[in-house]
Amino acid sequence: MPRSPSPVAPAGARLPYRIDRRYARGLVWFRRDLRADDHAALHYALKHCEQVWCVFVFDREILDPLLERGLKADRRVEFILASLAPLRQALTTAGGGLIVLDDRARDAIPRLAAALDAEAVFANHDYEPAANDRDAAVRQALEAESRALLTFKDQVIFEADEILTGQGRPFSVFTPYKNAWLREVTPFDLRAYPVTAYRKALAPVPSRLDKPLPTLASLGFAPSNLPDLALPTGTDGAQALFDDFLTRIGEYDRRRDYPALRGPSYLSVHLRFGTISIRTLARTAHQAMETGGAGANGAAVWLSELIWRDFYFMILHHHPHLADGKSYHPEYDGLRWVDGHTGDGYFDAWCRGQTGYPLVDAAMLQINQSGYMHNRLRMVTASFLIKDLGVDWRRGEQYFADQLNDFDFSANNGGWQWAASTGCDAQPYFRIFNPVTQSEKFDPQGRFIRKYLPVLERLPDRYLHAPWTAPADVLAAAGVKLGENYPHPIVQHKVARMEALERYGAVKGAKAVEE
Repeated sequence: MPRSPSPVAPAGARLPYRIDRRYARGLVWFRRDLRADDHAALHYALKHCEQVWCVFVFDREILDPLLERGLKADRRVEFILASLAPLRQALTTAGGGLIVLDDRARDAIPRLAAALDAEAVFANHDYEPAANDRDAAVRQALEAESRALLTFKDQVIFEADEILTGQGRPFSVFTPYKNAWLREVTPFDLRAYPVTAYRKALAPVPSRLDKPLPTLASLGFAPSNLPDLALPTGTDGAQALFDDFLTRIGEYDRRRDYPALRGPSYLSVHLRFGTISIRTLARTAHQAMETGGAGANGAAVWLSELIWRDFYFMILHHHPHLADGKSYHPEYDGLRWVDGHTGDGYFDAWCRGQTGYPLVDAAMLQINQSGYMHNRLRMVTASFLIKDLGVDWRRGEQYFADQLNDFDFSANNGGWQWAASTGCDAQPYFRIFNPVTQSEKFDPQGRFIRKYLPVLERLPDRYLHAPWTAPADVLAAAGVKLGENYPHPIVQHKVARMEALERYGAVKGAKAVEE
């Protein structure tokens, strides 16, 4: 397995990166890593430069498409802006500061490096094809002026070719990958990058560049409902959520599938924007698992969820065509979907939480109102859109990409292709979630449903999961008027299941198994 380190590409290095020279001036480019501790690029810059400046760019190549899609009140932009303030304060307190720009990063970074006469720009690896293209352009522009772009592994434990099969190939099934991951991981892989010991190299921001943080309005965005949500921002917010989760990590395996329970860590958005280090989380979970105490099973299951992140990043690295809307298994690109007026109507009802299936509708209202959706419900809603409604999974993938606070292309694509049975290690095409039985199993008292669908709150539990089965007098007593204040089922699941099997059968041959 390759171990030779490279500071310029995600080449699978596990040893410390070798940087064979010192630089008079360096620039750290913050991206998905909005923290001032346990930060690979910051560590190496401070260690190998006499002076270090820091920058974050609100990249118009990312922001402008959001505005073009009508996402003017985007919670993620507001989350980033709220998280930059404590980052800037931490860097300023340590003797430096944070330059914040509103520009195209591929133009702004070379220009800023020239203005500061920085000999090297330090950043952490980004794995999406569009980000790789951006970084290649930045590298080329810097090298044209005899400057360097040095990038480092930071947002995963293992990347690219670090975990391979015995034949030296990338894994395509998660469980063998996880087992190999667990065999390979050492305390060294989970260590924190020291920053404090080297922070004397931080340089104050030059006065001409020391400007206030932009506002949402200056970025072209409007306020969202982020302040109304129970979603703390920044590194302090991440730490508070992590501290809370540690009090119940031992129950994670038993509580994680029930959306009405406080089971998840709720740290996914913080992992996405790097306000907490993946090494901190994985190290804590791995130690708890290895200790073998009462909470070991919960810690082990949570660690598996963190390993899924590495797995999907690895899959994207080896299969960049996934970013072009292609199925992992190309034969599924021949699937026939329900489209036209019917498909558009189905998709619109799904988006608005108007399918007539309470668990699906409550979950869609959750994402619309908060930008969050419980992981079990991500599977249920995706399966329903694809298998019950016959709508192309790519439409749901894009909707989640627009709505989710924690949107990450690799995990979002992996999850949707899992549900569509088109991806690696996917849900078999003949296993089709029953939205009613999923509801009865994972929200038996309807606590989650009643929270988001108060129109159904007076229905007895036995009818809540399928209101159309309730007698007329029960519906009347509960104030439910099907077709008026709550819709009839948009499709009949048994019929929709058979139609899904016909679609998949055309490419694979199918036999139904329901979950």
